[in-house]
Amino acid sequence: MTPLISANQLEEIINSGENVLLCDCRFDLVDPLMGRKSYEESHIPGAIYVDLDKDLSGAKNGANGRHPLPSPEAWAKTKARLGISPNTLVVAYDKQGSVYASRLWWMLKATGHANVRVLDGGLDAWNGPMGSIPRAPTPCNQPIAPMPYAGLVLVDEVVANLETKKNKIIDARGEDRFRGQNETLDPVGGHIPGAMNRFFKNNLNATAFKTPEQLFKEFSESLGTTKPSEVIHQCGSGVTACHNLLAMELAGFKGSRLYAGSWSEWCADPKRPVEL
Repeated sequence: MTPLISANQLEEIINSGENVLLCDCRFDLVDPLMGRKSYEESHIPGAIYVDLDKDLSGAKNGANGRHPLPSPEAWAKTKARLGISPNTLVVAYDKQGSVYASRLWWMLKATGHANVRVLDGGLDAWNGPMGSIPRAPTPCNQPIAPMPYAGLVLVDEVVANLETKKNKIIDARGEDRFRGQNETLDPVGGHIPGAMNRFFKNNLNATAFKTPEQLFKEFSESLGTTKPSEVIHQCGSGVTACHNLLAMELAGFKGSRLYAGSWSEWCADPKRPVEL
């Protein structure tokens, strides 16, 4: 199943009465309250709001990055609270090029929830009705069983990869931050030694994803003979990296993995090397 759904396809599903849980994932790293405020002003009717900080991240301890993943147990409880039962069709969207929707997509897929798709083009592609009445989530009747995150890479494997070079590290940040310039979100500039840069926005034509054929061509050229299972995605805090991971899957390269701690975790330990 493709990770994307078009606005027309979504409108058909909604009009058919099929059960679908719309998740508005809008967020702003500089202004964390912006997403919910925008949702409360206007959203696709029936959508619930899913917050990057409160729903899609765990507790920070100063060493585990800006948006650490919640534990499998905490994430299972969040899914139950949001009403994401095992068979629920989840459609995630935002207005930031599908960055935050991709994070929800990955977290669900990685914990066994296959029936999740991202609205291609986000709210910019939506021509249907809009609503302004917030919808409170309807919790699941039964608890959700915790599942470990499949395809999750921990920092020790990334450290070991400095020597083995077994895996190709792809950094989804903008080129300036990758090179240690204009760093405003993390205390140290630069990137993990040996990483290559693919800015997540390179996956898009305007706000919608490029075609699978175009993405296949681009990733083929950059990956060479590297197997998808030997690709580790990272970014600043494990969010935009999910965008590259989704784009690779859209291109037919399935099985790449996520270093969720990303640069904000890596640079928290001064013993870890930095490259500019």
